[in-house]
Amino acid sequence: MEKVTIRPTQNPNIIKFEFSNFIARSGNYEFKNIDETAASPLAKQLFFLPFVKTVYISGNFIAVERYSIVEWQDVQDDVASQIEDFVNKGGEILKQEIQVNKKVPATIYVETTPNPAVLKFVCNKLLTKTSAEFKNIDETAASPLAKELFTFPFVKEVFIDENYISVTKYAVTEWDEVTAEIRSFIKNFIEAGNTVIDESLVQKMPQAEKQQEAYFDSLDPTSQRIINILEEYVKPAVQGDGGNIAFDSYDENEKRVKVILQGACSGCPSSTFTLKSGIENMLKDMLNDNEIKVEAINT
Repeated sequence: MEKVTIRPTQNPNIIKFEFSNFIARSGNYEFKNIDETAASPLAKQLFFLPFVKTVYISGNFIAVERYSIVEWQDVQDDVASQIEDFVNKGGEILKQEIQVNKKVPATIYVETTPNPAVLKFVCNKLLTKTSAEFKNIDETAASPLAKELFTFPFVKEVFIDENYISVTKYAVTEWDEVTAEIRSFIKNFIEAGNTVIDESLVQKMPQAEKQQEAYFDSLDPTSQRIINILEEYVKPAVQGDGGNIAFDSYDENEKRVKVILQGACSGCPSSTFTLKSGIENMLKDMLNDNEIKVEAINT
């Protein structure tokens, strides 16, 4: 049974309904009214709802833009249920044999992060389901975009996750001198149809091994609980800041949890405070163990 996850976006009029798998592999689709929905029976169904203005289908999600006659908090659960019922009864999301010439142009907006060396470039499209960090150009086999970004002399590191790219710069350059250039480059790269990241290659990277289900199943129960806490309570917050936190290990004898900080979190001046005052206290409370210690490994 398919279950969709409701995700807010930076635009209060648009909500994303995410699937566990990709639903649009060959392109991005935008439907502005019911007459345009020949390629998507599901989009057609959604337009029977009077508040639906636009339907976008891309990657692993459907995004719906509403008219202002309703608030999303009042209707989002009903829309999610309708999508789930439609799919679970065998309804088609996309008729892949029909080619839709319309493509959604890439929209890139910039967000600052708590780390002054890092900016977050957010895209209106899903870029990857598996996060990946690139410390130098030699590590970029899985990401043509990261490889190209490293040709800018001021780019120090690149981190890609879901729908954003976090770029870390060297101190020799100020962001106000290069932000527009990087934003324009990323936008043009994506709109040209170039590969941002090859997930099949990301899966083979050492850093991706600990994101796999088999690795999780091999861990002790406490480590599994720690990962679940990090995923549910910590990761969404640090992703919002353009970073990521990944579980490395748990030593039961020392009660020591080691984590890896990535993206904007790596080298961030506030990361130590966040670890000790936020994550460590949360784990102590939720694991009911005041001896828990959290240590960051910035590789």
